[in-house]
Amino acid sequence: MPMDLKDKQTEKNKHFVASLEFALQGIRTVFKEERNMRTHLLAAIAAVIFGFVFKLSAGEWLWLILSIFLVFVVEIINTAFENVVDMVTDFHFHPIGKKIKDMAAGAVLITALFSMFVGLIIFLPKFWGLLKDFL
Repeated sequence: MPMDLKDKQTEKNKHFVASLEFALQGIRTVFKEERNMRTHLLAAIAAVIFGFVFKLSAGEWLWLILSIFLVFVVEIINTAFENVVDMVTDFHFHPIGKKIKDMAAGAVLITALFSMFVGLIIFLPKFWGLLKDFL
């Protein structure tokens, strides 16, 4: 066996706990290495805080949590695509690699815009009501 594969996993995980540990490591990695994921997290925390402040209904919470998790999932998939392209191209420019990265980034943008619209639909009337009460 080549030296560089000595401590690498080469088989499917046979234990749930091992699979869970690898999944959690992937999540930690994306939060550690991707600035955009940390930005998404800050926005999600702010939205959840506002959700508690405005006492959202169950339906509003469902839409809010759905949109937050969709952004997280698509950002993780985007990061995976970026890493695969970088691995395959050895960090050299390739037009198909650029297309893949651009499309994955576009998916994140669309998902983030969806999340923003959900936030506006939920929170804008609540902020407007506060402003009307204040004035």
